[in-house]
Amino acid sequence: MNFEELKTVVYSLPNVVEKPHFDRVSFSSAKRIFATYHQPSNSANLKLSDVDQDVYSVICKGMVYPVPNKWGIQGWTTFELTNIPEDIFLEALNQAYQDSLI
Repeated sequence: MNFEELKTVVYSLPNVVEKPHFDRVSFSSAKRIFATYHQPSNSANLKLSDVDQDVYSVICKGMVYPVPNKWGIQGWTTFELTNIPEDIFLEALNQAYQDSLI
C-alpha cells in the first residue's frame, strides 16, 4: 500500500482530517489522531489498544511492532506498509479509527 491508496481508504471514513505532524502526516477523527504516515519509510503508526497491539505484532512479526519509547507503551504501533498484507492493515486501521471515536 502506498500513500495515495492509504488516503483513499482513510477518506472513506467519516469526518477524517489530514494535518502535518512533525515529519509525518496525521489523520484524525473529530476527537483525536488515530493514524500517522511516514513517507520515507512507507510506514503508518496506528493508535491501538494494548490487546490489539499485541495481536497484530504477533500475527505480522517484524512488520508490525510497538513504536519505541513511551509512544509504544501508549498503543502507538508501526505498520510497514510495503510488507504487510493489505487486509490486515485495513482491519487495524478501522479499529484505530473506531477507538478514536470513543
